[in-house]
Amino acid sequence: MTTISSDVQQALTALSPLDGRYEKKVASLRNYFSEFALIRYRVQVELAWLQALSEDIGITEVPSFSQGTLFLMREISERFSVEDAMRIKNIEKTTNHDVKAVEYWLKERFKPHPEVAEVEEFIHFACTSEDINNIAHALALREAREQALLPSLRDLANDLRALARAHAEQSMLARTHGQPATPTTLGKEIANVCARLECGMETIARVSLPAKANGAVGNYNAHLATYPDVDWEALSRRFIEHLGLTFNAYTTQIEPHDGVAEFFDAVARINTVLIDLSRDVWGYISLGYFKQKVKAGEVGSSTMPHKVNPIDFENAEGNLGIANALLRHLSDKLPISRWQRDLTDSTTLRNMGVALGHAFLGWQSLRVGLAKLEANPERMNEDLNQCWEILAEPIQTMMRRYGVANPYEKLKELTRGKDDMTQEALHTFIDTLTLPEAAKVRLKALTPASYLGKAAALAKRV
Repeated sequence: MTTISSDVQQALTALSPLDGRYEKKVASLRNYFSEFALIRYRVQVELAWLQALSEDIGITEVPSFSQGTLFLMREISERFSVEDAMRIKNIEKTTNHDVKAVEYWLKERFKPHPEVAEVEEFIHFACTSEDINNIAHALALREAREQALLPSLRDLANDLRALARAHAEQSMLARTHGQPATPTTLGKEIANVCARLECGMETIARVSLPAKANGAVGNYNAHLATYPDVDWEALSRRFIEHLGLTFNAYTTQIEPHDGVAEFFDAVARINTVLIDLSRDVWGYISLGYFKQKVKAGEVGSSTMPHKVNPIDFENAEGNLGIANALLRHLSDKLPISRWQRDLTDSTTLRNMGVALGHAFLGWQSLRVGLAKLEANPERMNEDLNQCWEILAEPIQTMMRRYGVANPYEKLKELTRGKDDMTQEALHTFIDTLTLPEAAKVRLKALTPASYLGKAAALAKRV
């Protein structure tokens, strides 16, 4: 009987493919969006708030902590373990409240340390759970953005940039409405995506992540009732900004999530660009403009041995679509809360990692697919050589310059709907035109493969 490891069993029985089939590919996101990560961020926020209360702001009951105690707090935050999280979950079985369980665990954890134990009731002082949660979620998004999401997108952008430059001069028949059109280069079409991706990354990087620490309905009610002489708003601002977040002065019980919604919208827009790329590359593979490197042992079809399917681009499209469905629900839902607070945002926010996990998986699939591509110049040149009619554009444009009557109409009559246009037929037509000889020479020098405008230069510049 075969022995199956617990990890394999867990993967096989996981409800979500992100925790099953694709677990290894998205494992790094667990550092930010798992239940463990959320608890760890809550611990960090609670400790940071307690330290903020120990500043010289007029709360004499919480004196400044010694360097040894500050070191201990930092160590608890940085070395927070799965065992610590399990203890908090056990406390939650009694409290039936996840944030209160963190507070109780911190009190338990500091029992042997009199300097903190003496002020333990100031852990979670004047806080509603959302004061802790909104900051925890914002920290998760900020750190995931900096350490996982943007680096992954930059890697993808670099792959595209290298591909664009490598094929900057490779002529390719463009297709508008799916029909033969003015030529481009393979590199320029990839450069277009790279430029869009760079713009999208800048948008994601610019999104501010607001947070609040202002009590039950956002007015510092309990704070001022207890310490009326403390400038709580100034303290809250310092506390939030020290954590690297943007202070929001106007909230209900919850931070309204407009920044989070903007973040998800920005990620969804990038995903849309990459769905566009996935479909285009899929099409180019179908046309034979790209070949795919064959991996030994891989099967393309269970019944057709010859097939090499564009599975990475299909996987990317599917996962990016799932991601966008979730991201757009999050961005539509999260800014809406009945009156001063309802709980619909709480369960919704727990799915941030699911939405971003599918996006992350899609980005990786694209990189795998791009690495397998090999351009097929012979096939691209074949298509170009069969489409001399695309040179109707420069001919009629030159005719306009020199005042030849009805240039568009004459080229339309010559070329529209005809698939047998030849170089000789075009040159014969050019010879009938009342154009300067130099203009005729320039037009006759054009070929479908050379009529490229600035495509190559633009591709190299990306």
